[in-house]
Amino acid sequence: MSRRIVTLLFVAVLLSSCALPVVKRNYRPKSTNYKKLKKEFSNIVKKKVSILPLFNESPFGGKDLAVVVGAELRKELSKTGAMIFQNRGEALFGTSKEIYAGGGTKLVQLARQAQREGLNFIIFGRIVEARVRQRADEIGLLRKVKYFSEVKVEIRIYDVATVKSVFSQALLGYADDQTYKFYGDDKQDHEVFKRDLLRYSGRIAARKFIPKILAISSRLEWSGQVAKIVENQVYINAGRTSGIYIGEVLKVITEGHEIYDPRTGALIGKTKGTLKGTLEVIDYFGPDGAVCVLHSGGAVQEGDIVTLY
Repeated sequence: MSRRIVTLLFVAVLLSSCALPVVKRNYRPKSTNYKKLKKEFSNIVKKKVSILPLFNESPFGGKDLAVVVGAELRKELSKTGAMIFQNRGEALFGTSKEIYAGGGTKLVQLARQAQREGLNFIIFGRIVEARVRQRADEIGLLRKVKYFSEVKVEIRIYDVATVKSVFSQALLGYADDQTYKFYGDDKQDHEVFKRDLLRYSGRIAARKFIPKILAISSRLEWSGQVAKIVENQVYINAGRTSGIYIGEVLKVITEGHEIYDPRTGALIGKTKGTLKGTLEVIDYFGPDGAVCVLHSGGAVQEGDIVTLY
């Protein structure tokens, strides 16, 4: 075998071993200034949120893609410091797939219980579409292959206080990449490559939702509840971690009434509760609770709704 042929084979093997790990994406999500966001939300009472497990209804990416997108959503929202995540939501409502299958009935039925447990809103969703296309050179031993991936994610937000959906949108994450493969090369490596590209596109889609979710969250009214009353002290289910300050005055209102359409039986909405009085925060207790005393009004009971003044 001539020296030239040996050299060509060596170069080919080297390219084959190095091709797949080399990744160059054509899309980079805009960097988020988390330091600025944390400062912005430092003086705002944090909403308590639960993200239900997403599901993938496309034939590509499987459960893995839904898990990756859901994890990215939670990770990026956590960086903002704007909300507190509760794991109770899944135990209460189940998965996103169950919510879609039931037409959201479970959300309406259990909204009151979710509010009692301190939840302000629920985030759920699905992978609507996921696909990877490829274009390869038709001739040659070493062929250039270009991949195009798209992942469309739908996210919905349900406000438990008003018992209604407040946000629903589908956004697309996309990327393209290229690599090289030998004619007759092992397909398994390229399947892993395509899976990673789908994951990347899914993460991009998840990041696009962050400013939208923050905007919705800032418009929703925060609420907590009276957890316990002992003599003249009132204990509520939000404190230091939530951003409630000592000396702050809070309103106490009765729970609103759910109004249903007499013809269809569908929920129209929920009325605002009646003001019963105000509380003044005097101390903290537990990981995220506050001790209050009556500031004005009276007849405060356990289970009453607490809102910002």
